[in-house]
Amino acid sequence: MDFSNIPFTVAGLRELYREHRLQPAEVVAEAQRRARDPAHPSVWITLLTSEQVRVYIDALDPERFDELRLFGIPFAIKDNIDLIGVPTTCACPAFAYVPKASAYVVERLITAGAVPIGKANLDQFATGLVGTRSPHGACHSVFDASYVSGGSSSGSAVAVASGMVAFALGTDTAGSGRVPAAFNNLVGLKPTRGRLSSSGVVPACRSLDCVSILASTCYDAAAVLAVAEARDPEDPFSRAPLERPLPEGPIRFGKPRNDQLEFFGNKEAERLYDEACRRMTELGGEQIEFDYEPFLKAASLLYAGPWVAERYAAVGEFLESGENESADPTVRAIILEGKRFSAVDAFRGLYELEAYAAQSRKIWEEVDLLLLPTAGTIYRIEDVNKEPVRLNSNLGRYTNFVNLLDLAAVAVPAGFGEAQSLPGLPFGVTLIGPAFSDRALLSWGDRLHRSVGGHLGGTGFNVSLQPPFELSTENNSSRVELAVVGAHLRGQPLNYQLSNRGAQFVTATETARFYRLYHLTNTTPPKPGLVRVEEQLGHGIDIEVWSLDRDAFGDFVSEVPPPLAIGTLELASGKKVKGFVCEPCSLEGAKDITRHRGWRSYLASIEATP
Repeated sequence: MDFSNIPFTVAGLRELYREHRLQPAEVVAEAQRRARDPAHPSVWITLLTSEQVRVYIDALDPERFDELRLFGIPFAIKDNIDLIGVPTTCACPAFAYVPKASAYVVERLITAGAVPIGKANLDQFATGLVGTRSPHGACHSVFDASYVSGGSSSGSAVAVASGMVAFALGTDTAGSGRVPAAFNNLVGLKPTRGRLSSSGVVPACRSLDCVSILASTCYDAAAVLAVAEARDPEDPFSRAPLERPLPEGPIRFGKPRNDQLEFFGNKEAERLYDEACRRMTELGGEQIEFDYEPFLKAASLLYAGPWVAERYAAVGEFLESGENESADPTVRAIILEGKRFSAVDAFRGLYELEAYAAQSRKIWEEVDLLLLPTAGTIYRIEDVNKEPVRLNSNLGRYTNFVNLLDLAAVAVPAGFGEAQSLPGLPFGVTLIGPAFSDRALLSWGDRLHRSVGGHLGGTGFNVSLQPPFELSTENNSSRVELAVVGAHLRGQPLNYQLSNRGAQFVTATETARFYRLYHLTNTTPPKPGLVRVEEQLGHGIDIEVWSLDRDAFGDFVSEVPPPLAIGTLELASGKKVKGFVCEPCSLEGAKDITRHRGWRSYLASIEATP
């Protein structure tokens, strides 16, 4: 089999499996061959043997292909995440142990058909954003061996970007999934805290740690998220997956004041960031300048504040023991520094963080998401080795606050540098939103990524040939989007029927231009009827889209009285959602109010009539 024209993506491999053009055993064998690529000798800590991988392949049932959403998809696991029977080392050989069970997230992926290839290298104990702090060698960017790969999920990023696997698990406490994504032209999803269970993950900062997903596209990242997320009863930090919608447009995106942006002398990175903001505006965004200071101050607490004590709580005693000969000196110094913080310091840090969180909440009233550089620059490996702490700290300027403030984030590619400050190297930006806005961020991130174009990671495959990620009920089987047109609009008398069922407002928009709106007779409270017609009109009808849990949606539908019904509506964007429609037989005596463009406008016209 010639794999030279086959990109390793979730979407692409599934399509080839569906058409019976490939078999999992062939793909996994090719993944193992690629994993032995001598150009990237530091990517892996432990590669699974053919016999170990065969167990997972043999467990795949072709009859369950549609059910197994990651059927035969090869993936990598950062080596601070457990895989049954394979050592977990955290890039510290003396720390190694062999787990008797896989991490909760890993088990969910395998149950869905994914096939692990091996355990990937990392900055030791997930402490670093550079990818150089490992006895197994420094990982490097797939675009230039003299530059860092980013970390701490270094091996995971390079494994995906070089086409060894379709996706990889990392972790992200301070930017460990986002920074290596940026340096390797990848998508890096840092989910909402607790959305993915951290059971079976060696902690860095237990209260902040997130399992992250590295993939070539937002579509693939969303596919993995849909499988991996679940409430884990054994993880006290686990949270039930929810959805927080963001407007479809115009989206208000925050950009820091110019005097608060720092690119550490990298003019190309600055240019590409400005270009990303321009692209976001062209996609329907409204740029809002905001004060970045509260976020910067929150970020400083992660390493300069008492949260370092959490790292000591995780592995500090081991590093003080006599079995730490393989400990990286920089990592050791950072973690042991946590011992100096007292309980009083911890409480003072919490109070300080809450003050910054309160200040940031005011900013979230003005913006829907933040659009930031993922990192202000990139460094050569030799320079990081000379100044391991200062340069690493620079890379966390735009990432360190995210988990402290309980936010979700998606890093996406944003082009390549052309000048000497970024010679042929990728640049990335991160979309940051409130907790549980993960999928909405992936949707906007996908649009931005596709507007930039280019290739998947460090491969020659074009991103435009991959399917886009469309935010819909197909991507989240537990939620249904419902368009309302009359008495269920915000502020209208029946809106409580949505809010009482936990519905979440998504956006205000309008229908496609082939709907007429009528004021129905003999309805209490007064209601409109929306009817699809053959001719295309000059405008659509104003509506609101809400999101409901699937069970709540079913309960809601059961209360919809005739002549109204729930059907499928087409929005102005072409997207189709569930929504209120009206039986044509009920239009006798009804008043055509289409010219008012919506129910609210019609009611306002009645009130204005003397």
